[in-house]
Amino acid sequence: MYEWLKVLHVLAIISWMAAMLYLPRLFVYHVEAPKGSAQSETFKVMERRLAKAIMTPAMIVAWATGLWLAWQAGFFRSGWFHGKLLLVVALSGVHGMLVARLRAFAEDRNDKSGVWYRVLNEVPTLLMIGIVILVIVKPF
Repeated sequence: MYEWLKVLHVLAIISWMAAMLYLPRLFVYHVEAPKGSAQSETFKVMERRLAKAIMTPAMIVAWATGLWLAWQAGFFRSGWFHGKLLLVVALSGVHGMLVARLRAFAEDRNDKSGVWYRVLNEVPTLLMIGIVILVIVKPF
């Protein structure tokens, strides 16, 4: 059972990260679309579906399976796991920020630039790199 849950965990992480990397890119293009245009309305649908059908469910599955796996393996006593958990909490915070930005676009009240979203797009990547290093190398 442990190995199958690990498979589910990894698949959820891949899905979560794909969405976390794609949504800010959609925002970059959405910024350039005139408010109320057909293009803007299409972006709203794409963003909402990505968040509701992939990003949020994948995050929930990643958290649920990850905590269960960590408990089963006794990782809560490991320093590397504490570091990983901190970075996953930060990644979840970015997730929340993306959902808030999605709402701003949905209500036509976005106040951020394309450059801001390009920078934001790098944050999940940096967190992912740190998480992978901690999981694989277990430096402490």
